[in-house]
Amino acid sequence: MSQVFIISIDAMGGDHGPGVTIPALALAARRLGPDVRFLAHGEAALIEAELAKLPDLAGRVEVRHTDKQVASDEKPATALRRGKGSSMWNAVEAVKLGEAGGAVSAGNTGALMAISKLVLRMSADLDRPCLTASWPTVRGFTTVLDVGANVDCDAARLVEFAILGEAFHRAAHGVERPTVGLLNVGSEDIKGHEEVREAHRILREGAAGLNYFGFVEGDDLTRGVVDVVVTDGFTGNVALKTAEGVAKFISGELRTALMSSMPSKLGALLARKALLAFREKLSPPAAAPLLGLNGVVVKGHGGATVRDFADAIQVAADLARSDFAAEITRSLERLGLAAQPMTAEAGQGGE
Repeated sequence: MSQVFIISIDAMGGDHGPGVTIPALALAARRLGPDVRFLAHGEAALIEAELAKLPDLAGRVEVRHTDKQVASDEKPATALRRGKGSSMWNAVEAVKLGEAGGAVSAGNTGALMAISKLVLRMSADLDRPCLTASWPTVRGFTTVLDVGANVDCDAARLVEFAILGEAFHRAAHGVERPTVGLLNVGSEDIKGHEEVREAHRILREGAAGLNYFGFVEGDDLTRGVVDVVVTDGFTGNVALKTAEGVAKFISGELRTALMSSMPSKLGALLARKALLAFREKLSPPAAAPLLGLNGVVVKGHGGATVRDFADAIQVAADLARSDFAAEITRSLERLGLAAQPMTAEAGQGGE
C-alpha cells in the first residue's frame, strides 16, 4: 500500500483566494495521483463552497478553519507580530509539525519569508531564505536567485545564494556540478558595485568550492551560459517581471499576427502543436521555492491562475518527495569553510 503524502496550502493567499487555490487542488490531485492529500487553511465556508463544486476531491482535502489572513500589503514585521493563526502561518506550521511535506502560498512574499524563517528556522548558518526561479533557456533551465525575497544583499549573502543555488540546481535538475555566475553590468572585474565585486572575489578564490564561471550579463539569462545565476532580490525581481512582460508581449503580438487573415489562421491551425510548445516555453516560472529553510515552502504568483497554483503545488510535492532539503544541508556542511566567514560578515553588515 502506498504511503499518503500531504501538501499544506494557504487557501486565502493571492489575488483570488479559494476561487483559484481550491480548483488548483483538483488539477494537482489528478497530476500527483491518488496518494496525495491536502490541508487547506482559511475560511471554512469559502473553502467548502468551492469544494462542493469538485466531487473528485471528496475525502482528499482537510479544511483547517481560520478567519485570520495576512494582507497583501502587510509588512513582514507586522505579519510576525499578528500573523500567528493566519492561513499562511498555519500552512507553514503544518510542515514544522510533520503534518505535511511542503507548504504553498500565493500570498505576501515578505510575510511568507519572515513567517517561514521564524517557524521552520534556517539550515546551517544561513542568515535568511531566498526565492529562486527555474528560468527557461535555450539549454533547458537556469536557476536564478534571489528573485524578490532579499532586496538589499551584501557580498556574504550573495555567496550564500551561490551555495544554495548550486545545491538546488543539482537536486532539482540533476546536474552534478552546476556552473555558477554572478549577474552584473559587465564581465570585467572592475564592473559593478562593491558588494558584487567582493562576492566575485570570494567565489573566484574558490573558498566556497563551487564551479564558479564569473560575471554574467542580462542577455546571458536566456542563453543558458551558466546553470545558476546569482543576484540580489531587487535586480532578480525586476529581471523576472521584465521577462514575464516580454513573454506576454511576444505571445500577444504573435496571436494578433496569426489571427489577422484567413491564410494566417490556417497556418496557425496547422502549426498549433508547435505554437502551444512555444507558449509553454515562454511561460514564466509558476513557483519560487524559498531556499535555506528546514522544510519545503513554495511561493506562487500573487495573480496565479488555477494552472499556476497547481504547478506550484507540484513543485512543492516534487521537492518534498526528493532529497532536496538533505542535499541543501549536506552541501552547506561540505562548504562550511566558506559559511563561517560569511556568517561573521553577514552579522556585521546585516539588515
